[in-house]
Amino acid sequence: MEIINFAESNTVINQYLAELRDINIQKDSAKFRNNLTRIGQMMAYEISKTLQYSTKEVQTPLATATVCTHDNPIVLGTIFRAGLPFHQGFLDVFDHAGNAFVSAYRYYKDKECEDVGIKIEYIASPDLTNKTLIIADPMLATGGSMELGYEAFRTKGTPSVIHLCCVIASQKRS
Repeated sequence: MEIINFAESNTVINQYLAELRDINIQKDSAKFRNNLTRIGQMMAYEISKTLQYSTKEVQTPLATATVCTHDNPIVLGTIFRAGLPFHQGFLDVFDHAGNAFVSAYRYYKDKECEDVGIKIEYIASPDLTNKTLIIADPMLATGGSMELGYEAFRTKGTPSVIHLCCVIASQKRS
């Protein structure tokens, strides 16, 4: 498994992330959604570098051109909550991808509101067998919803490659 932390490199993604986290800018809902979309587009571009490519012939108005395009069938999976703008960014880049969705929500298991559970309520997905699955969830706190979403997606087939993408992630406390 490879973890890519964009905060550790010089990239424009950090500008969008700063705006997402800024208490004054994040009040602008349209700007917030737009930044999630742009981060999704850039993460999709980074993932595109890992795909398998082959040469194809394309007929242009003047002649035949040779181009390299990726061969991977892709499915974009999103865990419903705030994930749709992030998902849209990936879809802007991988516009031929299939779409898969899991509905998840948090709830309190106790009266003291200390023990939090996550419930998967709904899944819609094409067959994931031998596909490249990109699971996009903007916030990774405990990893619980990502794990349950992954398990739900696996009921729809076994992907050949899985990319887990998030914008903000917390580190486990020791």
